[in-house]
Amino acid sequence: MGWFSRRRRPKDMPALGRSDGPLMDIDRKAVEAHLRAFVEGHRGVEAYVEPATSVTTTTIVLIAWDGEWTRRAVGERKDAFALAQRLGVPVYDVNHTGYPNRMRQWNSRKRRGDA
Repeated sequence: MGWFSRRRRPKDMPALGRSDGPLMDIDRKAVEAHLRAFVEGHRGVEAYVEPATSVTTTTIVLIAWDGEWTRRAVGERKDAFALAQRLGVPVYDVNHTGYPNRMRQWNSRKRRGDA
């Protein structure tokens, strides 16, 4: 038996789809419900759209006034901007604006146990 012969799947077995990365299946309703709950539970929320990479699909980061944040995969860039509009929050392209300092400060407080 050769090294790679064990890695072949039988012809009658269907190929499995990716569960992560840019081609991942996204439960869009669950994503929107999570983000909506974050917006409703926090003040001064802004959205930042992160570009897709070779490992992840396009993501949206919601950051509250105090720096607390949440991130979810959204699929495509246009989907992220449309979602932010539906949520009623300002939206920015992170490549142009970067992340606000309050996010880094919140992360630091969280690591120290102050948040």
